[in-house]
Amino acid sequence: MNFQDFYAGSAFDAYTWLGGHLTAEGAVFRTFAPAARQVCLIGDFNGWQETPMHKVYDGNFWEAAVPGAAPGMRYKYRICGADGRRLDHCDPYGFFAELRPATASVLYPLPGPSGDCPACAPRDWAHSPLSIYELHAGSWKKPDAPGAFYTYRELAEQLVPYLLENRFQYLELMPLCEYPCDESWGYQGTGFFSPTARYGTPDDLRFLIGACHRAGIGVLLDFVPVHFAVNDYALLRYDGTALYEYPHQDVGFSEWGSCNFMHSRGEVRSFLQSAACYWLREFGFDGLRFDAVSNLIYWQGRPERGENQGAIRFLQTMNRGLKERCPGALLIAEDSTARPGVTAPADQGGLGFDAKWDLGWMNDTLGYLQAPPEERRRHPERLTFSMQYFYNERYLLPLSHDEVVHGKAAIVQKMHGASLPEKFAQARLLYLYMFTHPGKKLNFMGNELGMLREWDEKRALDWAAEGEREAFARFFRALQELYRQLPALSARDYEPDGFAWLERPDPDRAAFAFLRRGGGQEVLVLLNFDGAGLPDCTIPLPGRREARLLLDSAGADAPCALRDGRLHTRLAHFSGQLFLLA
Repeated sequence: MNFQDFYAGSAFDAYTWLGGHLTAEGAVFRTFAPAARQVCLIGDFNGWQETPMHKVYDGNFWEAAVPGAAPGMRYKYRICGADGRRLDHCDPYGFFAELRPATASVLYPLPGPSGDCPACAPRDWAHSPLSIYELHAGSWKKPDAPGAFYTYRELAEQLVPYLLENRFQYLELMPLCEYPCDESWGYQGTGFFSPTARYGTPDDLRFLIGACHRAGIGVLLDFVPVHFAVNDYALLRYDGTALYEYPHQDVGFSEWGSCNFMHSRGEVRSFLQSAACYWLREFGFDGLRFDAVSNLIYWQGRPERGENQGAIRFLQTMNRGLKERCPGALLIAEDSTARPGVTAPADQGGLGFDAKWDLGWMNDTLGYLQAPPEERRRHPERLTFSMQYFYNERYLLPLSHDEVVHGKAAIVQKMHGASLPEKFAQARLLYLYMFTHPGKKLNFMGNELGMLREWDEKRALDWAAEGEREAFARFFRALQELYRQLPALSARDYEPDGFAWLERPDPDRAAFAFLRRGGGQEVLVLLNFDGAGLPDCTIPLPGRREARLLLDSAGADAPCALRDGRLHTRLAHFSGQLFLLA
């Protein structure tokens, strides 16, 4: 680690020097606590008695060597802070930790850069199918024992075949940095270098990632660089001062009650950049999804409070540095703002992300499908608006965990009406629209099963499916397979000539038609969001010789024919069709 880089906020390898590192004789421990009056090391290796640490380099760092320390031994730093309080802290750079509610760090060997690191090689994701399965590792499936979790290795045995069967190209794991509260789902962390012990060891996590890679499945990780948990054994007032957080109450705490990182401080930027690089290089993750980017762009996530220039510079430096070190890493922003340039290169004034969640598409589309058909007819712009801004950024279409919790209802239950068959028909139509609209795709676990209840992190998914749910799951798999096989649906996502609206089949109905082009193919998509069918749907297709029906969301073998340059077909209510043109 270069100390000047660490202070300047340009380090990406701070974890290689700070933290607990095993040596041939035992271990050496180092921590950054510039305002501390005293720091002592306590742990299994000294009977939890105090071993004083001494200042090194410029006096802001503390170090102690412990002969005989071994992997698996627990430890903490006992810090007498600038405020006079003595508190025991876990290691901010610790590579493993005890299972909650215990809070000690655990000595674990730094594995060294992963030999299985696709993020180190460039890739052309923008012109390929990219369907992501967002997963909460603790509630996909659960063992029979109360409160137990499947380990990373046990998950690998069941999850990899499932992802292949359902044609997902990527797995996205919700945050795995160690965290104290199950209900936070990992979004309020205490150990930014420690894979949570809920599911096993760091090596177990590497096993899961390797199993996915051997099956051709990429793995992304949710990363939270905005805020951290308020637990005082972790980062909060680490050396008796606001070392990682803001000292000012008006910006010190987030809307979730957690502490905001102070991104204007170089040591904090180096901490977060090093953590991001750590997950990519030491575990072989293919990319990171950055949570709550809007809270970095604007103070407290509120545009009226102005841009947070320190946090913006942090994002630019981090993304530029990650791309230099891991050119193939896929960096995704979960951002609800309209600020331009999120996916523009950092050296051109952008933020440097590869892709951005299209939360506007998500809100508009779900709102459209929650509205009754008569309202849909009056407001077609609610469905078509996304294409007016789509090419401003490289967008990803998300139907994530955020949409199926806290009273928002499961995806199927969001659909208008009281009848389950009609709700499922509209859900199939929603997914046909999603997979044919430009942009890469993300779905939270359970969406593909047609779940009828909200997600609960304490329960496994409802796996027993029959009737409408079973039919929906088959439809979802068929749609995923078509998305994978048809380059027209992904090869030119971010090129304006890869998409074109056509004249609406019936201007008095909530019906739409568009073309997708790419890879030498042309695909026609018809969507009927109306409660009434279109028995004589006619679409002008001059110059085409063939229109082959590949999918009808109603499951009907609809009669269709191409005559005199016009496609004649029949669309049931709440249904859509996909044609391959020639």
